[in-house]
Amino acid sequence: MATYTLPDLPYDYASLEPVISGEIIELHHDKHHASYVKGANDTLERLAEAREKDVWDAINGLEKNLAFHLSGHILHSVYWRNMSGDGGGEPLEKDGTGELADAIAESFGSFARFKAQLSKAAATTQGSGWGVLAFEPVSGRLVVEQIYDHQGNVGQGSVPLLVFDAWEHAFYLQYRNQKVDFVEAMWRVVNWQDVAARYSMARTNAAALTLAP
Repeated sequence: MATYTLPDLPYDYASLEPVISGEIIELHHDKHHASYVKGANDTLERLAEAREKDVWDAINGLEKNLAFHLSGHILHSVYWRNMSGDGGGEPLEKDGTGELADAIAESFGSFARFKAQLSKAAATTQGSGWGVLAFEPVSGRLVVEQIYDHQGNVGQGSVPLLVFDAWEHAFYLQYRNQKVDFVEAMWRVVNWQDVAARYSMARTNAAALTLAP
């Protein structure tokens, strides 16, 4: 019943150096991300067994595990494509149409203010978590969210466009305990074309996400 699979990286392990070492990318993708895929599939199997036997004593733990592993899988799948060895700069220079740059300016006042907010959100996560630029479909605005572990503190229906992984396994081998330095370096590999494409798709599907007529 394997529903989820580990996606291939869109580049070689060393393609993001010197910002992120090839060793980190290999471990992060092949071990950590793979564990979330396995965890989601294993949990689905246990839920299928619970339905078959009509035994629900573990339902709370199983639902929590599914959310944790599935969210980890989704966030990492976005993360890999959010980065490029040719990335960096600002979206106005890289997104092709300028629509993403305009949305950032409208939602945050300027790119500099957006960058400061997302950097702080990622760098100040308590323990493990993520800083995320997301599309909020009710207002049609962009928002910054701070995710704890893989789930908490997000708006329902929001769509992740740009994710900064602030778990220690994403940076510790290279940056040690300097999470702030890692977050600052991340801006040099942001794939704005990918972020802009996600923004365009999120806007197109906003009505469906909110069940609007």
